[in-house]
Amino acid sequence: MAKLATYRGHARSHLTLGLPLIGSQLAQVAVQTTDTLMVGWYDVRALAALVLATSLYLILMIFFSGFAWAVTPLVAAAAEQEDEQRIRRATRMGLWLVIGGGVLCLPIFWFSAPILRALGQEADLALMAQEYLRIAGFGLLPALAVMTLKGYLSALEHTRVQFWVTVGAAVVNAGLNWMLIFGHFGLPELGIEGAAIASLFVNMASAVALAVYALRSFPNHRLFQRLWRPDPKALRGVAGMGWQIGLTTVAEVGLFNFSSIIMGWIGAVQLAAHGIALQVSTVAFMVQLGLSNAATVRAGRSLGRQDHEGLRDGALTVWGLGFLFALVTVVIYLTLPEVLMGAFVDPADPLRPQIIAIGVSLLAMAALFQIADSAQVMGISVLRGMQDTRTPMLMAAFAYWGIGAPAMWLFGLGLGGGAVGVWVGLVAGLSASAIMVALRFRHLLRQV
Repeated sequence: MAKLATYRGHARSHLTLGLPLIGSQLAQVAVQTTDTLMVGWYDVRALAALVLATSLYLILMIFFSGFAWAVTPLVAAAAEQEDEQRIRRATRMGLWLVIGGGVLCLPIFWFSAPILRALGQEADLALMAQEYLRIAGFGLLPALAVMTLKGYLSALEHTRVQFWVTVGAAVVNAGLNWMLIFGHFGLPELGIEGAAIASLFVNMASAVALAVYALRSFPNHRLFQRLWRPDPKALRGVAGMGWQIGLTTVAEVGLFNFSSIIMGWIGAVQLAAHGIALQVSTVAFMVQLGLSNAATVRAGRSLGRQDHEGLRDGALTVWGLGFLFALVTVVIYLTLPEVLMGAFVDPADPLRPQIIAIGVSLLAMAALFQIADSAQVMGISVLRGMQDTRTPMLMAAFAYWGIGAPAMWLFGLGLGGGAVGVWVGLVAGLSASAIMVALRFRHLLRQV
């Protein structure tokens, strides 16, 4: 009974910290979905250009976000020891690294049309994507600053503000898109460039809002005083963890991109069903991601106070919470697959029956996918909180590209499994990652 009470206490703490983070992740998905819908309503070719542009934008953002995510466990451990100097140093150097990374990306965005043409994209779509990136690319700097400030505030267990800022961003983004893309309220009709301007403004406003909140809530941290001053030791600490976290995430995202490439080889209808199934899964994954962010903070704080029993119990609890939500998702996927798939396909589309039929099978695989993905993201996040990032990076690379990618090709193409075979490979890669990080966590606990 005492142990059960302990787990309940950990569950309450994780949910108190994690629910606003879950809401923030879902609101962020709403921002991306709004961009896609409104540009799609405006012009189909503009939507295709947006897909190209955001594919390049997001892969760079994900990598450099690794430095922002490294701030969370470092600040959490320092906060538990009431070391304000370490909190300030880690956060400042995180800002240095993400802003520096954003600046490095600007030439890529500015000259993105030749890059996209070299990758086989149509010249006019590449040019439209470049027009978008030349504006929205400047928004990468405040967007990465937002990620860093979110990591800082999460580590200090101030997560509600993130939810409200992201919800506000979603609302403002939708309004600006409506005005700037379509030319309402006397504004010029800017199309895809209007979406880029809206994105730039929303990222800048979000960064300012979080910075003001941080200054008012923690004036003793003096976060932005002498921001220009370098701190080589803290810089090395954040950079050492950050690039490993970034590559770990890029490896996973790359696996999903590769699955879409293989699905395109199989057929257009299969690719459409695959895209819808992934979108449905992404919404559910935001809950897991929010919980996993809380897991990083809780593990970092346990590490900071050298509470190894609390670290173990907290990790087991968050794994259990993720598993419970995954089970709810499994029930929904298995009982309402036609409803979920049909919501994304025009009722008049002649391919609708085929897409839904394939999608039903994919959502059955997504049921397994959710359990495996929950287990691996929780495990990696707990290890991140323990400041263990190098070995998980190597594990992720092996699981996703040594097991997952070959399995997708084998089951999808080699053995003729088609769309379902590709998802078998996805499940295999994620399951391998989940098993390896769980074993890694067990190994580290035995060492302390």
